[in-house]
This record gives sequence, structure tokens and C-alpha cells, in this order.
Amino acid sequence: MVKHIHIIVPVYNEEENIGLLVHALHEVLQPLSGKYSYEVIVVNDGSSDRTLEVIKALAKNDARVKFISFSRNFGHQNALKAGIDRAHADCVISLDGDMQHPPELIPVMLEKWEEGYDVVYTLREEDDSSLDFVKRQTSNGFYRVMNRLADLEMEKGTADFRLLDRKVADVLKDLTEYELFFRGLVKWMGFKQYGIHYKPNERRAGRSKYTFKKMLRFAVQGITSFSIKPLYIAAYLGFAFSLVSLMYIPYALVSYWMGQAISGWTSMIVTIAFFGGLQLCILGIIGLYIGKIFMQGKHRPLYIVQETNL
Repeated sequence: MVKHIHIIVPVYNEEENIGLLVHALHEVLQPLSGKYSYEVIVVNDGSSDRTLEVIKALAKNDARVKFISFSRNFGHQNALKAGIDRAHADCVISLDGDMQHPPELIPVMLEKWEEGYDVVYTLREEDDSSLDFVKRQTSNGFYRVMNRLADLEMEKGTADFRLLDRKVADVLKDLTEYELFFRGLVKWMGFKQYGIHYKPNERRAGRSKYTFKKMLRFAVQGITSFSIKPLYIAAYLGFAFSLVSLMYIPYALVSYWMGQAISGWTSMIVTIAFFGGLQLCILGIIGLYIGKIFMQGKHRPLYIVQETNL
């Protein structure tokens, strides 16, 4: 029996890459047509260039190309969610539209799926000599912090290039939480999983959409989505700052007794050091969690579809 595959490709301003990727997917999957049929679902995440026009042209000439177009940019993770929500195939494969996820790895993923694995995920291997020191250290630090705080075992280099069995995709469809983090969610869900290492291809055109600011936000989003340990850390930090301020009191008192302090300076410095250190460290972290509760409580849709041919 021929099994059906849905390939989800979230894109944002990838007008030069999307045609190349669809062609590469056809080259990889057509030889497997005796065992599998497939459709490529391209999710346009509010692109501001000609990406949507290119996708429509591809879909017009190729019935296997489907598209979903958002009313604005809702983010990569929500674009993945939109594709999964509309997928009904035997398995779902997601990969980025910048050509860095090698399509030629898909047959290997399908082999592992046929062996009985429900999730076949990929681990990106980087040439450390090609990465600058800051990016390498921040990437390594993210996975260390994530594993310690979120009670997950995420391997270094975990990517959004993965295969999901239909039963796994069906579970993800029911999730409506704000600020999705699929790398953590897929690990959290369990099921039978298998990891494959790969070396990324060079980006053919355009530039990466992940700036340092976006990567930092993505990291904070992932950590706060799976753990309340930062709240405990905030309490410990506040306690530590309080102890430090107590150690400062003898110096302030000695300065006062020796007549080297301005009247009122001692009490002011001690008070600011104590309460400032205690409050500022805690309030910021608490604010993150309150903000997530606030946004979740609105029950707004994760994305808005402007047009689709599905």
C-alpha cells in the first residue's frame, strides 16, 4: 500500500530558495513513488518579497505543491503549527526553506520511520572553525541551560528538520499554548524517537532571519515554556543579594561613626542595596511568566490564514 507524506516548509522572504527546494524535494522523492505519494505544503509567514507569487506559480503548475499564506508574520513556530494542523498524511516531515536542511536525508528518515520510530529528528553538526566564538558559546550554553532548567534531554544541535508519525502530529494539533517551542514539545511528548546527525548545506540565497535578538528571545521562550525553575532561581538570587547587602552594613556604619558619611547616606545606601537587589532580580522573571499567562488567557489564534489552496 502506498503511504502518503506531507512535507511542511515554513518560509519568510525566501523567493530565491523556494523553487530550488521544491525541485530538490521532487528529485529525492520521485524515485520512491512506488512506496510513497507526497505533497509539499509551503507556509508563507507574511513574506514582504515575492515569495507568495513564486509559491502560487509553483502550485499552478504542480498539483503536489500546496500553500498556506498568513495575513502577517506570525513566526516560524506558528508557521510549523499551521502546516501540522492541515496535515492528514501517514507522516509529516518539516524542514526550513533556506536549503540548509538537506532533502537527501529524507529517505533515511523514512527508513527509520518504517522500522517503527514515531519521531525521527535531526541533529545539526557545525564546523566549529566556521562559527564565531560568541555564536558557538551561546549555542552551547543554550542547550546546557535548557537541559538543566527544563527537565528535558535536548541534544546539542536539535533542529526543526524532523519526521512525525501521524499519531504524533495529531497530538500536536490539539496543542494551543502560546509561544510554541517544537524542539522542546517533541521531546516532552515522548514516543519512540531516533536522532540523525547531518551537516547543513550552505544557504543558496538571501540571509538568515535569526538575528542575535531573535535567538535570545527564542531561548528565553523555550526555557520559560517548560520550567518554573527560573522562579526559584529568582528567589535564590534575591536572597543572595540580601546577604551581600548585609555584609555592606558594617562598612556603612564604620563610615558613619568616623564622620565620613553624609547624614542619611548610610540608611539610604543600605535600603537601596537590600531592596533593589531583591526586587529587580525577581520581578523581571515573574513578569515573564505573568506575561505568558496574560497572552494565553486572551485565547487569540496562533495565526491567521489569508489564503490557501488546501
